[in-house]
Amino acid sequence: MANSQAAQAGSVDLSAASAALWLAATAVLALLAIYFVGIDQGAVSLVGGDTHVHEFFHDARHLLGFPCH
Repeated sequence: MANSQAAQAGSVDLSAASAALWLAATAVLALLAIYFVGIDQGAVSLVGGDTHVHEFFHDARHLLGFPCH
């Protein structure tokens, strides 16, 4: 009896709604990462003409085979 209670204390109860929420959040984060690494090309700038996002991911673009210039 003590072993089953210990096993329940260490287990994670993941309902279908919770799993769907985690899946959706992970998919959104993955799509944002793909956008910033592969597609952005400096289009996102917080201040006009500031290309920090592009420069931050520049080498990652080349490593993954995305053309960037």
